[in-house]
Amino acid sequence: MNYKWFNQKKKKELTGPSAAAIRYDEANDAPTVIAQGKGHLAQKIIDMAKEKNIPLQEDPLLIENLIDMDLGDNIPPQLYLVIAEILLMLEEMESDMKSDNELKPISTTREFNPGGVIL
Repeated sequence: MNYKWFNQKKKKELTGPSAAAIRYDEANDAPTVIAQGKGHLAQKIIDMAKEKNIPLQEDPLLIENLIDMDLGDNIPPQLYLVIAEILLMLEEMESDMKSDNELKPISTTREFNPGGVIL
């Protein structure tokens, strides 16, 4: 085991940021990795997301899994639950921003419109 990577904060300081972008499209069975990188490339991905007002989610364990995948790969079933939670959170944020403070009934079922997300 490589103990110098045990401390995630120290790892980020030594290696720089990591970033991955995923897209969920109803035509596909699973979300797809559309961009990934470390260091300078990761910073470009993050800057592009901020420029386009794409929400960011920080999750060091998830990003480690996404960085190891090839571009165009579907997310493996083991990550479906984590990705689904992020997509639902983003959908709720998007609907809250559009609602202009409207009161909405609380729903026991959740649905989301597919779209891009960056991590």
